Formats: sequence, C-alpha cells, structure tokens
Amino acid sequence: MSQVTKHHRVLIAGGGAAGITVAARLKRKGPADLDIAIVEPSDAHYYQPAFTLVGAGAYTLDATRKAEAKLIPPGVKYIRGQVKEFDPANNRVKLAGGTTITYDYLVVATGVKLDWSKIEGLRETLGRNGVCSNYSPDYVNYTWECVRNLNTGAKTVFTQAPLPFKCPGAPQKAAYLTADHMNRNGLRESCDVQFFTHAPVIFGVPFFARELVKVAARHKIGVNYQHNLVAVDGAGKTATFERVSDAARGERVTVPFDLLHVSPAQSPHDEVRSSALANAAGWVEVDQATMQHVKFPNVFSLGDVCSTPNSKTAAAVRKQAPVVVRNLLHMMAKETAEKGYDGYASCPLTTAYGKVIMAEFTYGGKVTPTLPLDPAKESAINWQIKTTGLPILYWNYMLKGHEWFPKHNTAFVEPK
Repeated sequence: MSQVTKHHRVLIAGGGAAGITVAARLKRKGPADLDIAIVEPSDAHYYQPAFTLVGAGAYTLDATRKAEAKLIPPGVKYIRGQVKEFDPANNRVKLAGGTTITYDYLVVATGVKLDWSKIEGLRETLGRNGVCSNYSPDYVNYTWECVRNLNTGAKTVFTQAPLPFKCPGAPQKAAYLTADHMNRNGLRESCDVQFFTHAPVIFGVPFFARELVKVAARHKIGVNYQHNLVAVDGAGKTATFERVSDAARGERVTVPFDLLHVSPAQSPHDEVRSSALANAAGWVEVDQATMQHVKFPNVFSLGDVCSTPNSKTAAAVRKQAPVVVRNLLHMMAKETAEKGYDGYASCPLTTAYGKVIMAEFTYGGKVTPTLPLDPAKESAINWQIKTTGLPILYWNYMLKGHEWFPKHNTAFVEPK
C-alpha cells in the first residue's frame, strides 16, 4: 500500500486537555490562516478531575464526557488516529495505518498510559470482585457501586502507586470520601479503612502533608507508608504489597479486602518512550520553564507526558499552555523562547463531602494560593469551586483558549 504524506504548519499529537487548549489559544493569538492539526485516537473527551467525585456518587460520568469532535476549535484539522512513530530529526510522525505527517512545529500532548498489567492479577479482576479505580472512565462507576454497597464490618483498601502519576492526591481523596460515606451511613465504627502508599509521606508538599495526616486520623484511616501494590487475587479478596523502605525492602504483606481501590502505575506511551524525544525515563524532555524540547527547538510538550518536575494536573496544563503558545509564536517570528512556567499545579483535595483543601504550589513545593483563604484549611467554598467552578472554567474558558485566570500568590509566606 502506498504511503500517504500530509503536511501541517503546527501538528499537535494528542487532543486531551493540553492539546485542545494549545490549539484554541493558537487560533486566538496566532495568524488567522495558521495551519493547525490535532491527531487524537479517541472520539470521547473526559473532564478527568471529576472522576474522584463520580467514584463517590457526587457527580455523573455523563457530565464529564463530551464528543471530541465538538471540542476541536474551528479552523483546526481533526485527524482521528494515533501517532505510532515520532521522527523529530526529519520533522515527521507516522500514524497507525501508515500515513506520514510532516510539520514545521510539533506539540506533544499525548498524556500517559495506565499500566494495569504491572500489578499481577489486576487486569483480570478489575471492575469486579470489589476491585475498582477512579483512574479510568471504564471503571469509575464501579467504584461508586462498591462504595454504596459496603456493609457492616467491611475491609477497604486504597493504594497509591510510585510517582510520577497524574493527580497525586486522587488515591487518598477516594479514601477520605469513602470513610465519610461510611460515617454518614452508620458504618464507620465497624469498618476498616487502610491507605497504602509507595511514598514515605502522605503528600509531597510538607505544608499540606501536615494537614492531611490530621484528616486521615480524623477519619480513622490507617496509613501505611512505603508499600507498593504488586499483586491482586480478586477471587480470594487479597492484595499483596511489597515494602520499599530500606529496613524492610522486598518484604511482602498480604491484606484482605472487600473493596480495593487501585491507582495504577503510569508511564509514557510506547511511541514516546522509544523516540528521540524521550529522556532516560521515557518522558518528553523539555526545558522546565519554556516547555521547549532541549534538543529539537521546533518541538514543545506539555501536560502529563513532558519531563517537567511538577504535579501532573489539569491546572498545570492551564498554566503551561499559554507558555507553549507564546513560545511557538516566538519561534515563528525567529525570536528566542521565554521562560514562563513556574511549576504551578493545583490539587483540590476532597477531604469529605462538602470539604476541600485547595493545594496549590509551584516547583520545589512552594505554596502559592490563589484565593485569600487559609490554604491549609478545609473549606466549603473550595468544594463549590471543585464541583462547579472548575468544570465551568475547564469547558468554557480553558478549552476555548482564554488565558485570563486569577494569579496564584507567589509571595505567600507559610506560617511558622
């Protein structure tokens, strides 16, 4: 079969939050006739930050989903397909099926893949036997089914994978909401809630970790540090963890469960990992302030797939996208890329129904709140922002290419 070759001025690999936002912003700020194409294999686009709420019965999956084609900005070419090979030395990509696309500028926004198979037995039992996960639209409704069907004496287990993975607060948010649901239904005193994390701390930013330890204690959640889920026996209702601390490295612990919520290991897609774009760990290697590739100046990357050492959240994309667009336009004008991304990320930590700690921070874990509220405290206002404000911001502003958003306070000083 003969190979078809097409060319676009700007090619965006990935039509998720990052890809759509960059395309929409380019249409607003770039030349009117700028030729832009998005390659995306999925026909459905999800607002993933709400999956935690779906798994807790506080949001519907349908409300998180829109047709991909309807989100593509007017004037942007939508190519339904998947990039299978990146060839940045020759400014081209190859799609599944054989089509080759050349470009002047490339934006890589392919996100991450969920590595269910890294945990023995997980794929075979996921979605049944009480094994659930909020990380996929395929299973998030089953999380709520498992939670609402819990009975007296239930044993619940929540796991957190090794970093990096998207939305690092999501695994413990599921635990908090489940414990709160139990309490509201008179089950908490008889049930057991255990949280197992690969990390040595409950959260990577100490300012918020101090508060989250208190939240876990209030919910009577057992927190087990430096444990990594390695195997699941769905029929036998047991989960096996490997200890990763220096003192007990390699030891295995098996625990019973009635509900097991899993956060899977996550990694770049194979076509990214095997390309010249990737660093040793497989992520697209960019300058952490300009979002420009360190070897190929006409390539930019943002979102979950890039190498920036920030928390992988939609809020990070919201701050990265304008930087990518400005620097793409600089490149087109033969100008130097400018630094603009400070590592901002936001993690709305749902600590109970109606309560959220809005964790906002930049590189190095510097706390940078947006609102003039105590960032360490749970707030009903933050719950409204999480459940109502942020979805509106996402669909109607971010994905439409608007850049104006409230500024985060980089001058905030943590109280002693």
